[in-house]
Amino acid sequence: MLYWTMVFLVVAIVAAIFGFGGIVAAAAGIAKVLFFIFLILFVISLFTGRRSWR
Repeated sequence: MLYWTMVFLVVAIVAAIFGFGGIVAAAAGIAKVLFFIFLILFVISLFTGRRSWR
């Protein structure tokens, strides 16, 4: 999922360089959503990964 966040971030940056406003907003929005989903899943995995199931 982090891979797709970086892909959409690069697409947003390239589109911004060329001046495509609609594409920039869409790609940046997708990158932002994927980043926060990744961040939430990372925090959840930190809490659940430290438990001992013995």
